[in-house]
Amino acid sequence: MTTRIGWWAAALVPAVGLATAAALGRRLVVVTVCGASMEPTYRSGERVLARRGRTPAVGDVVVVETAASDTPLAPGAGAGAMTARNWIIKRVAAVPGDPVPRDRFPALADVPEDRVPPGRLVLLGDNPERSQDSRRLGYFPVERVLGSVVRRLPG
Repeated sequence: MTTRIGWWAAALVPAVGLATAAALGRRLVVVTVCGASMEPTYRSGERVLARRGRTPAVGDVVVVETAASDTPLAPGAGAGAMTARNWIIKRVAAVPGDPVPRDRFPALADVPEDRVPPGRLVLLGDNPERSQDSRRLGYFPVERVLGSVVRRLPG
């Protein structure tokens, strides 16, 4: 009897470990920061860990996909850069149901609604002079959020 329990335990522990690693691999993603839009909080070249599947809240830093036309291309970038997925890191300033912050966001000055609509976020870079965010681009679709940053990785 002891031998059977020992054998099952020996087989079960690695299986549980693999299942846990696979689940974490689907929920966690490592992202490298490129650019100065989140300075001084995050600098270009730093790596962060983002967790998928969490509903963004005000103050969270999120990784979000943006349309290629919303993100300026680096000098010399080829045509392939236009079709590549572009990911940016920004701080959530308002979520659905929050008052539209018209006074701080010129791109939202003329929107007809008084509250951030369902499925939309207002996002900010911590470095306003270097950030393409809701001040210029307006709302970001919540379905484009890859995940919320949970920690900076050593590096």
